[in-house]
Amino acid sequence: MSLREWIENLASTNQVRYTDEDFRLFTEFKGELNRGAVRAAEKVEDGQWRVNAWVKQGILLGFRMGQLADMSCRDKSAVFFDKSTYPLRATTLSDRVRIVPGGSSIRDGVYLAPGVVCMPPMYVNVGAYVDEGTMIDSHALVGSCAQVGKRVHLSAAAQVGGVLEPVGAAPVIIEDDVLVGGNCGVYEGTIVRARAILAPGTILTGSTPVYDLIRGEVYRRTPEKLLEIPAGAVVVPGSRAVTGECGMKWGLSLYAPVIVKYRDEKTDCAVQLEETVR
Repeated sequence: MSLREWIENLASTNQVRYTDEDFRLFTEFKGELNRGAVRAAEKVEDGQWRVNAWVKQGILLGFRMGQLADMSCRDKSAVFFDKSTYPLRATTLSDRVRIVPGGSSIRDGVYLAPGVVCMPPMYVNVGAYVDEGTMIDSHALVGSCAQVGKRVHLSAAAQVGGVLEPVGAAPVIIEDDVLVGGNCGVYEGTIVRARAILAPGTILTGSTPVYDLIRGEVYRRTPEKLLEIPAGAVVVPGSRAVTGECGMKWGLSLYAPVIVKYRDEKTDCAVQLEETVR
C-alpha cells in the first residue's frame, strides 16, 4: 500500500488506536514533507495550482494520532506542550538553511530549501513549503500548507495564512520573486503571482476586492476561482467610499487594496537592495 493509499484509507475511518506500523508510515510521510517530495499544492503545466488533498489529510491525521507531550528544553528554560507527532523540525547544517539565533520555531513536516534565511523570531507551521533563497523576516508567520516560492521576502510581521481545512481548499500561494512588505497579511487561499510587490500593511483576503488602476479591472474571489494578484503587480493599501446613505452622511470608507503600477526597472532596483542581507 502506498503512502497515499494508507493516508486516504486511515483518514476515512474513525480509528482511535494506531499500530506501530501506522506510526512508522506517518514518520515516513513527514520525512517526505521535510524533503519537499510531497506538498499540499503544486504548480501544473498550465500555470495553475493543484491541491493535493491527500497530503492535507495526512497532516490532519497526525493531529489525530498524536498525544499531548512535554517538548520543553532539557533545562526547562522554555516549556512547551504539543502533539507528540509534531515536534520541532530536525534541521542540520547540511540543509544549508540559515536560522539566526533568537527564538524561531519550525514544526516537523516543513520543507525549507537550501538558501532559506530565518530571522528571529519567526514561525513556520506543518505542511508549509518554502523554496530556495527566500527570507522569512522577524515576527513573520508561514501558515500550515502555505506554498512560498523562490527568492521571496516575507518582511517583518508578515502573515501568510495557512489553509489546512477543508482538505480540498487551496492554501495561500506566494510565487517566485514576490516581496511581501511589513505587516502584510495574505489569507484564505489567495494566490500572489510571480514578481508582485505588496506594500507594507496590505491585507488580502477572499472577501476583499482588489482594484487595478492600470488595467481598469476589479479582482475578486468567486466560487470557481481564488483571489489572484497578477504577476508584477504593485499593491498598496487604499480605501473606497461607502455609498450607502449613512456611509455618505458620516464620510466613511472601507479598506481596499489597490494596484497602482506594475514592476519596472526603477522598482526592480529598489527591490535588489535587500539582496545584500541574505
